[in-house]
Amino acid sequence: MWRRWQLFHATDFQSLMYPCFTFCSILGIFPYRINASTFETTKQRYILTTVIICVLCLFTLIMLYGIDISGTMKYDTTPITMERNCFFIYGLFIAVVTYIMKDPKMHLLQNIMEISLILSPNSYRKLSRLIHAKDIFGFFFVVGHIIFCCFILDFGNTDKILVAYILLTGFQMDMLYMNCVCVLKACFKEINDNLTNFRTLIVNDEPHLLRKIYHEQKNPFLLMKLKTMKTQHLTISDTVQMLNMVFGLQLLATIVMTFVALTFCLYYFIICLWNIYMYGFYTLYDVILVMALTYHFTKIALIGWACDTGKDEAIMVGITVHKILNDTIDEQIKDELQQFSLQVLHRENIFSAKGLILDATLLVALVSNITTYLLILIQFLITKKVYYEEDSQTILHEQSN
Repeated sequence: MWRRWQLFHATDFQSLMYPCFTFCSILGIFPYRINASTFETTKQRYILTTVIICVLCLFTLIMLYGIDISGTMKYDTTPITMERNCFFIYGLFIAVVTYIMKDPKMHLLQNIMEISLILSPNSYRKLSRLIHAKDIFGFFFVVGHIIFCCFILDFGNTDKILVAYILLTGFQMDMLYMNCVCVLKACFKEINDNLTNFRTLIVNDEPHLLRKIYHEQKNPFLLMKLKTMKTQHLTISDTVQMLNMVFGLQLLATIVMTFVALTFCLYYFIICLWNIYMYGFYTLYDVILVMALTYHFTKIALIGWACDTGKDEAIMVGITVHKILNDTIDEQIKDELQQFSLQVLHRENIFSAKGLILDATLLVALVSNITTYLLILIQFLITKKVYYEEDSQTILHEQSN
């Protein structure tokens, strides 16, 4: 495997996903191995995953009990307490969903591996530039952010370890989903490119359709090629639905947690900016907030971009089929294209999380959320400035009297 895998030069699905699978294995959330192009679970990895998930759930429940019931875990402010509650509940939810969906996830990865065989080596290389860079640099960015936070923030060791593991686990699951979306998008694009070449062949050979020898020799070949693309499209569409089912709950939790994290980060950021504005100093805590804002915004933006472009590629397949249908005059090819068109219309290839569609509207909502808080920030600073100037004038007036 090491001889076959090269950074930014993938040759198949296994080498394309190698960094992501490696990081998931390190975290203990990848209880599979690839044996002769087949995903299978092993007893050792299954036991390891079970133990890790059970330990994570146990310590998370202990932390929640200490925060909300016994009161042994106390934080400086109420917002920090609320943030930790949300984060630990998110971690508990992700752990349980990841463990429950391990078998459906294995079947999903197996299907995507088989579907990706239609991709050309050039498509794998283009995908590897994005996927390898995102997985490797993103993972080490998160690790660096965690190490930086551990040195700056004054929390308990159990708190730091749990938060670090939950953050890494959530990141890897989100990146695994995005990688699957990118592969399916590339498969839709491959079908669309093949249909475009098919249309070119039809248009160029149209004058020969009346010849008997063409009908007997070339037309069956074109029909067979068209049926193959229709079967491939059906398989990819089924895999998209399976992807939405397997990752639906996890993505819904990720989206909710991202908006919650951005809300708290912007709240702390407002306080830090006010301190800078009033007292003219900043701390390393401000750097942590900027890194957290960058991480959450970039992650959700990449997921939204991948899902939106994947949906566009799926739509382009139907558009190309209709273009070919308008250009051909052969009745057999027309009948096959009409069936293909009906298949495309009946399969709504969108990426969603339990009914929540993941596309550009998610990015718009994210930008709107940030813009709203920035406006609140400006209003807050202006109001504080007015009150501060009024208080200063009042104090000066009293001193002069």
